[in-house]
Amino acid sequence: MTKLNFGGVEEEVLTREEFPLERSLEILKDDTIAILGYGVQGPGQALNLRDNGFKVIIGQRHPSRSWDKALADGWVPGETLFSLEEACERGTILQYLLSDAGQIVLWPTVKKHLTPGKTLYFSHGFGVTFNDQTGIVPPKDVDVVLVAPKGSGTSLRRMFLQGKGLNSSFAIHQDYTGKARERVAALGIGIGSGYLFETNFKKEVYSDLTGERGTLMGALAGILEAQYDVLRKNGHSPSEAFNETVEELTESLILLVAENGMDWMYANCSTTAQRGALDWRHKFRKAVEPVFEELYEKVTSGAEAKRSIETNSQPDYREKLEEELRELRESEMWQAGAMVRKLRPQNQDDPKPSIA
Repeated sequence: MTKLNFGGVEEEVLTREEFPLERSLEILKDDTIAILGYGVQGPGQALNLRDNGFKVIIGQRHPSRSWDKALADGWVPGETLFSLEEACERGTILQYLLSDAGQIVLWPTVKKHLTPGKTLYFSHGFGVTFNDQTGIVPPKDVDVVLVAPKGSGTSLRRMFLQGKGLNSSFAIHQDYTGKARERVAALGIGIGSGYLFETNFKKEVYSDLTGERGTLMGALAGILEAQYDVLRKNGHSPSEAFNETVEELTESLILLVAENGMDWMYANCSTTAQRGALDWRHKFRKAVEPVFEELYEKVTSGAEAKRSIETNSQPDYREKLEEELRELRESEMWQAGAMVRKLRPQNQDDPKPSIA
């Protein structure tokens, strides 16, 4: 393990240097990894594992769009692509990557095929942590582990193809075989993680649900909409409002933050921007901290899990979701965004006019 020091707080992480791919392949050489579900995380993890040399099969409902996607990605029916139940039977490691609602529905089938010594793998602590609502209680004679990439399956795959890695958390809920730790490390390296940091199932789902509803998605969308609306109400054009709210953030400033941190981004902006940002960050933090406190309480109490399970299990869930996404997509701000993206230069050899 590599020791990191975060301002006096030490943490151990696992990197590819101390746990190389060759070691991972050796540990799992006799295993068949069954990817259950080919929706959000399934494709990225499955393709990365396959490209890294592991024995991988897919379990997916047929007919479905995800089955068709698996076919397009080169998985072969009867060889590497099976029904969910047959994949459960064939796999020694079952990577349970269906949606949280889908996991509840399939659990009786999966549980039936969890024979002693198998490994049950999650990328989200939801099902096990909120088992009073999901009914997902693994048998005692299997290993139960988690590797949770800190990003979408699409990002995991893109970074893998670029020779990079998306950081992941890992956790061990049950170590029946005594080998769960080396096996979860091998799986984490196998899917293309940059480095692995340890957590537990509860902390993973608490931080994940808070992050998704907070800065990663919910708060991000809300604060962007608020600034855009204020600018528009005060006479700024859609182009000006969008560029000052979204385009400069996503195409410039956040890249500087990713490169060297927030302080470095501040140091590379104008002195006027620096002064205002340093002053107003405290106001924003104080304003939103109570919202985050409320959010975290609802996550840990199970209220957010209950709402997710109830809404996502409705037969018309996808239709209602599409309606909400359509409303978002057709809002003026994101219509402006679509126009701005079309005007971005595609490459240096084929310049197009841009809005700046």
